[in-house]
Amino acid sequence: MELRQLQYFLTVAEELNFSRAAERLRITQPPLSLQIQNLEKELGFPLFYRNNRHVELTDAGKVFVEEVRKISDHLHRAVENAQRTHYGEIGNLTVGFVGAATYDILPAVLREFRSLYPDVQVHLLELSTPKQIEALRQEKIDVGVLRPPIHDDTLCTEIVSTVPCALAVPKQHPLVGKKNISLADLTPHDFVMLSRKTWAGLYDEILGLCNPIIRQEAFEFQTVIGLVAAGMGIAVVPQSAINLHTQDVVFLDMKDQLPVASMGVSWRKNERSPLVKTFISMAKELG
Repeated sequence: MELRQLQYFLTVAEELNFSRAAERLRITQPPLSLQIQNLEKELGFPLFYRNNRHVELTDAGKVFVEEVRKISDHLHRAVENAQRTHYGEIGNLTVGFVGAATYDILPAVLREFRSLYPDVQVHLLELSTPKQIEALRQEKIDVGVLRPPIHDDTLCTEIVSTVPCALAVPKQHPLVGKKNISLADLTPHDFVMLSRKTWAGLYDEILGLCNPIIRQEAFEFQTVIGLVAAGMGIAVVPQSAINLHTQDVVFLDMKDQLPVASMGVSWRKNERSPLVKTFISMAKELG
């Protein structure tokens, strides 16, 4: 039994006329009649009562046509869904992200992506950069929004945004109001540092710049800013963290003396999913 035979059968069942059915199918009537006869032989029962003037479904044909319509509808849906999956219009996308991405590039990318592809199910997992790398290796996430550099030969990484860092200090701190702050001016003061486990690159850069006195570490910039507000020390943070501003924190511009904070996207080198490619392209464009 072939799909073509079922299509021929449905067309004849709808027209109840072999000539009109053949015209719709763009074939001649004899091969259409032959295909219906072959189908009936394979089934072992007639599908139509027919004579020179009249064509009518048998009782068995009436049951068969309803089931074949279900098969046809299901097949059309399967083709449509497969095409939409191929073009990245439906499916599932699991995105890992560092917490800082939520006040950086991630909201804009998600808004645009969900607007253009409303039928794609986007699943979000907040993970540190090292955990995202491991999750990518284990195929637990499809793409990661994380902090470069990434040293893994199995992954591709693109930097999608860069922002300068600023110095976050408590509102009443001695550095507030001081002009031309240098790195040497930071040395006597306690630091609140984002943990190296969260962002090794920034941690090491700050150590190399000013050999800070580290009083406290935290895993998220939101916590870092909160500890600065509490007077626990000063901190080097991306300027995007100004979105976490509290009335007890002042952000100072040190005129290119502090590191530049990068945000990147990573994915597996062998990744073929059009959803991943679309998400990456959108992140690069918006970044």
